[in-house]
Amino acid sequence: MPFGLGLAGLIPFWALAVARVTGWPPGLPPGTIDVLLATYAATILSFLGGIRWGAALRPPGGVPVATDYVFGVLPQLFGWGALFLPGPWRFAALGLGILVLGPIDRNLVARGLAPAWFGRLRMILSLGAGAALLLAAVA
Repeated sequence: MPFGLGLAGLIPFWALAVARVTGWPPGLPPGTIDVLLATYAATILSFLGGIRWGAALRPPGGVPVATDYVFGVLPQLFGWGALFLPGPWRFAALGLGILVLGPIDRNLVARGLAPAWFGRLRMILSLGAGAALLLAAVA
């Protein structure tokens, strides 16, 4: 179930990135696709920060790791800040942010805070979302 839901979460990334590249559907107010894509990406960064925050709350041995709290907050702040960047830079920043979080989240598996499938899923989703955002950045 997590794989299917995760992959479904890539649909808005790719639908909006392709729409940005192709200009389809016609008739949308200028910038609407950009706003939708950037907002979705920032929301996902916030969600990814929540994963780390949750991991920090229940570490094995009961000793939280400070970097989990830091990576629990930084993605939200980074995503919010990226919304202020102009057009292509916004998408490049959001895409790079999502790409960077894949390996960082995969580390949760190595530390015993997440099951093995989570690391694979996070890498697939980071690559999928990051690639869509970078495509939007160069469009």
